[in-house]
Amino acid sequence: MIPKIDNVILEDDVVRLQPLEIKDFEHLLPFALHEPEIWKFSLVAVAGEDTLRTYIETAVKERDAGTEYPFVVFDKRTNRYAGSTRFYDIQLEKGSLQLGYTWYGKDFQGTGLNRHCKFLLLRYAFETLQVERVEFRADNNNVKSIAAMKSIGCTVEGVLRSHMPTNVGGRRDSIILSILKSEWEQTVKMNLFAKL
Repeated sequence: MIPKIDNVILEDDVVRLQPLEIKDFEHLLPFALHEPEIWKFSLVAVAGEDTLRTYIETAVKERDAGTEYPFVVFDKRTNRYAGSTRFYDIQLEKGSLQLGYTWYGKDFQGTGLNRHCKFLLLRYAFETLQVERVEFRADNNNVKSIAAMKSIGCTVEGVLRSHMPTNVGGRRDSIILSILKSEWEQTVKMNLFAKL
């Protein structure tokens, strides 16, 4: 039987990932208003109240449809909301999903928070949902994001040229990376855990 993603809360001593809800608008609004650099490589620029509201409403609708599962990220060390991430393109019957739409406020970048989030998300995907593959995508110019994905154990698969429109006009090349269940079990889980 294919598992269902429902009411999922993932946490450790550093971070709590809980289902993104409409009420989280107030927690995430400061990022939308004061940190426009977060959205530089994002497909959707969430720079303002209206765009944030639409972003959250769309994510919640996609969760209700079963195609995405968005989380709000809470940093336990600072007792503050830090950003958001999600599973998307969920195809449990085919044993795959994508992990992305990840962003954190500047105070949380480079603090190790992302590694804790990714460990919890990957462990849930491979060990609870029993997927065979987790895919990641990013703007091929987003050097920081690509380095972060490689550091958790992702393998580069290639680049989709002129893949998606950007939020400032034009189109981007998208780099594709992935982790397979066998890689998680053999090396990635242990290596990522050691970096926590």
